[in-house]
Amino acid sequence: MPLIIIVAGIILLFVLITFFKISAFLSLLITSFAVGLLNHMEPATILQSIAAGLGSTMGSLALIIVFGAMLGKLLEESGAAFQITHKLVTLFGLGKIQIAIMITGFLVGLPMVYNAGFLVLIPLIYALAHSTKLPLIYLGLPLCAALSVTHGFLPPHPAPTSIAFIFHANPNLTLLYGLMVAIPSIIIAGPLLSRLYTKWDLVPPKELFIPREFTKAELPTLAASLITALTPIVLMLSGAIIEMILPAGNGNIKLLKFISDPSVALFVAVFIGVYLLGIRKGREMPDLMKSLSASTSAIAMILLIIASGGAFKQVITDSGTAEYIKQIVSGLNMSPLVLTWCVATLIRFAIGSATVSCITAAGLTLPLVEGTGISRELMVIATGAGSLMFSHFNDTGFWMFKEYFNTTIRQTFMVWTVMETIIGISGLVGVLILNQFI
Repeated sequence: MPLIIIVAGIILLFVLITFFKISAFLSLLITSFAVGLLNHMEPATILQSIAAGLGSTMGSLALIIVFGAMLGKLLEESGAAFQITHKLVTLFGLGKIQIAIMITGFLVGLPMVYNAGFLVLIPLIYALAHSTKLPLIYLGLPLCAALSVTHGFLPPHPAPTSIAFIFHANPNLTLLYGLMVAIPSIIIAGPLLSRLYTKWDLVPPKELFIPREFTKAELPTLAASLITALTPIVLMLSGAIIEMILPAGNGNIKLLKFISDPSVALFVAVFIGVYLLGIRKGREMPDLMKSLSASTSAIAMILLIIASGGAFKQVITDSGTAEYIKQIVSGLNMSPLVLTWCVATLIRFAIGSATVSCITAAGLTLPLVEGTGISRELMVIATGAGSLMFSHFNDTGFWMFKEYFNTTIRQTFMVWTVMETIIGISGLVGVLILNQFI
């Protein structure tokens, strides 16, 4: 019954947005309340769930999205994004530009949560699409695929690292096996899939990117552009690496965790950008602050939509759907690799969060590994692959893709949901192939 209610909720949400033209923010709140009622939750409890979902999502993403918008505006207005993308095109050429984007997304995605990596790099995708005249999806999909795969498969990313500890897997071996599965998954879900959408005429939201031409004198130096754009990446990557090297009791760990936090790293990058891309180029501080304020007001509705997606997820979680799924699969008799993938897939479909899906699935299927001879490292990758499947309305990544690529609901399903599902399936296939040799 809970799964039927989720399907009914998805249909209701689709009808509200598509046919009644109600904003995604209000539609998500209405659907959240309807799903709660169908699950026999008290109205007051539903309101508490919605508030908790809004609060937790805003709390974890608000600063990242706001500072990301500020950094994006600085890179766009100063010409830094143009300078970087011009260098990328020069180095790789148009024929290999997708490879450059995949490598960038892969390196950024290892230490950074998906949302932070996406927001740091999306201004470069906008600038690349404008300067090269290549389709936005053609350039953006390889980035999204690389960020998503690292989020699901590879340590030191937090989600796969956490389930590696749950399964008592070797993180280094998990990374090695994960790379074997990740590379083909990124290629299939990125460059190959993007060729299906090259005729789509998508443009960035006008409030996030205004194309313009720069004279050589107006452009900042390549060094200033790279320092500003790479600061959050370097801080987060350094924090992840050093945290693995230093012992847990080291006094510097707390400071490193603080500096490498995505919100702090983006905050630092914004102020570096204000100086290198603004003040050094002769802009006055009031003008810079006005520009940054405009960038935050532009993403207000995006932030509300993403937060309301979190509310939808919270109502589904509080209704007991995850526990219902656990009961369904607990008696199934199948390969632990396939079972953990199926459990993660069901929970992902039900509650949206990839991290929650993989951690819950790992906890449920851990006892099945004992005495089977199944590689614990492959269990980690299979669980992560399942946690990426069937992304839809209750996933914040779904709404971020829709809003930043300016797609319709139907287009978002056709691109984002298909991409995530391809990654999930190719991840399982890769794990089953490796299982024959490991």
